[in-house]
Amino acid sequence: MLSYLIRRILLLFPTLIGATALIFFVMELSPVNITSVLLSREGNAQAGERAAREAYLEKRYGLKKPPIVRYFKWLNAISPLGVKDPGVGFPSSWAVGFKTPDLGNSFKQSRPVGPIIMEALPVTLLLQSLAIPLSYMIAVMTGIWTAKHRGRIQDIGTGTGLLAMWSMPVIWVSVMLIGFFANNHYFPWFPTAELHEPAAAEWSFFPRGGHVGWLLDMGWHLILPVLCLTYGNFAYLSKLTRAALLDTLESDFVRTARAKGLPERVVLYRHAFRNSLLPLITVFASLLPALITGSVVVEKVFSIPGTGRMLVDSMLANDYELFLSVSTITLLLQLVGYLLADFAYVIADPRVSYE
Repeated sequence: MLSYLIRRILLLFPTLIGATALIFFVMELSPVNITSVLLSREGNAQAGERAAREAYLEKRYGLKKPPIVRYFKWLNAISPLGVKDPGVGFPSSWAVGFKTPDLGNSFKQSRPVGPIIMEALPVTLLLQSLAIPLSYMIAVMTGIWTAKHRGRIQDIGTGTGLLAMWSMPVIWVSVMLIGFFANNHYFPWFPTAELHEPAAAEWSFFPRGGHVGWLLDMGWHLILPVLCLTYGNFAYLSKLTRAALLDTLESDFVRTARAKGLPERVVLYRHAFRNSLLPLITVFASLLPALITGSVVVEKVFSIPGTGRMLVDSMLANDYELFLSVSTITLLLQLVGYLLADFAYVIADPRVSYE
């Protein structure tokens, strides 16, 4: 197991480099020029002034250098191990060692990428930390319940409803929820955007003084976004749980446990369900990157300033250092998720071995 872990960790780095290189060079093919994006915010200027400003920006950001050179320069900047303060000479003036990663600067916001991500990341983590556990909890309960009633009206009705839920696009559901439950013409029960009321910063944390309080106000704003993030996940995971559990219930060891006279509850939960966890573990590994970018549509529709919305905005603005940084974090989470899934397989099923 240890040798497998070492191989997977060593394989993680070239995989990450290859994926980031692919994203970087695809962005290089974009017809949008970074210089034109930066100059467009300065309004009209005379030809000479614009040319001088364009030359300054190209020199400052190294835009005239070959893409391969700029990629490795960016890769060295974000890496915790690399060349520290490279000079002009080679190789005597180069010092290789551990350093503080530098994610670069946002072209659009004209400030470092790190603080921008740290401002948006807690918002997305809050959404996903509520949506993912809720999805799994509902999925496990409904999956087990439908498996126990296989072929009956409970199973057919629940399965039809889950299939219908999974088929509804998140963007459509989000707009419909706002249109019906945040509309003065129908049911103005929920807010339409953001995470707080404008005056919430002046309120106390808990209800007091005639106000609902900062915490309850945020919870009220989160109901519709979390609902949109949850319904599709638990519909899919519920069907997956049902299929895996039904497959396990046909196994010989389940028949043996029943032949021994064990209660059906013990057979279902202690023997069958544990051996049905592998598909859920596999899906959870793919959900780990959702902690960063899994709520793009919801954040856009509900105007929530999270990393998903930030990723889309940076891509549209050709803010490639911000886009690359978020993409790299997402890729890293994806690879770590697959690694954690392999260990979870061994915990859930001791028969799994990587030797």
